[in-house]
Amino acid sequence: MGAGGRTSVPQPNRKSETDAVKRVPFEKPPFSLSQVKKAIPPHCFKRSILRSFSYVVYDLTIAFFLYYVATHYFHLLPRPLAFLAWPTYWAIQGCILTGVWVIAHECGHHAFSDYQWLDDTVGLILHSSLLVPYFSWKYSHRRHHSNTGSLDRDEVFVPKQKSSIGWYSKYLNNPLGRFLTITITLTLGWPLYLTFNVSGRPYERFACHFDPYGPIYSDRERLQIYISDVGVLAVCFGLYHLAVAKGLAWVVCVYGVPLLVVNGFLVLITYLQHTHPALPHYDSSEWDWFRGALATVDRDYGILNKVFHNITDTHIAHHLFSTMPHYHAMEATKAIKPILGEYYRFDSTPFYKAIWREATECVYVEPDQGTETKGVFWYNKKLE
Repeated sequence: MGAGGRTSVPQPNRKSETDAVKRVPFEKPPFSLSQVKKAIPPHCFKRSILRSFSYVVYDLTIAFFLYYVATHYFHLLPRPLAFLAWPTYWAIQGCILTGVWVIAHECGHHAFSDYQWLDDTVGLILHSSLLVPYFSWKYSHRRHHSNTGSLDRDEVFVPKQKSSIGWYSKYLNNPLGRFLTITITLTLGWPLYLTFNVSGRPYERFACHFDPYGPIYSDRERLQIYISDVGVLAVCFGLYHLAVAKGLAWVVCVYGVPLLVVNGFLVLITYLQHTHPALPHYDSSEWDWFRGALATVDRDYGILNKVFHNITDTHIAHHLFSTMPHYHAMEATKAIKPILGEYYRFDSTPFYKAIWREATECVYVEPDQGTETKGVFWYNKKLE
């Protein structure tokens, strides 16, 4: 920098981008899960109720402070500043509440405490407050973790094979089409997934996270699906009474728009964790749990990594050891990198650039032509 224009900084950046999209190995790894686990300090697997609750209190304190400032002081601002203040509130509050969502996600993995009843209680309250059916999502997400990278059994963001992509895909495979697709995905993707299983695994009949008798769930899970529905309905009932008392615009500004931000980040984070030119997917002839769990990518969201409790940049460790609490995941990730070697993938591309690149490059999957590994699929973008 500043050396008479003779800087070589851009070259390493280009190399880093090239390394990020270099394919990870798809062969069975030369190390075992137990070897990876032994590399992690034992305390990383210990869950602390006090420490876990400290993150809940921290996030909710900030969320309440933002709510208090918005509802007590924004109306005192001059009109130009008020127009700026509300979008700022929406963005920051949405990020903070995404952190709350992540803590509930921890509860669903039994990573919050040593007590399942406590995890489920906290998770049900936090997720219901964000209109997420806690147990419904917990069980479908567990199956995602059990089948990651499988084209036949994974639960969400299962890529399509070339023969399965819709006729309309070629009309969306352009900048305007990608922009529309990304916009719809980030704004409506989460409720569409929960309600209509959009982007989810195909089932033999209609699948919905709110349906206790849907094909996603077993008989022993149905009662908890009812409980999830009651939790969401209770929050909706409260929001209805708030709208009657305060007005619909008040509810939308204070709660609705930040919730849209939460939903957008949730979809963005999940999509980018499992969609990348370097990642393979497997059909039933090649898939196994270990290789599927390794077929994910850690991303860099800058300061938001901490706000999101590092769900963004420790995702590989999370898929290998999902009951590990988030506050140990960074240390665990650092410990397993030397063991994983080329099987570990980190991409520092800013998320707003990454989603555009992945939407461009990752249209469908197919096996490499002329190879014997027909059960290993890679992303492609060529549409004839």
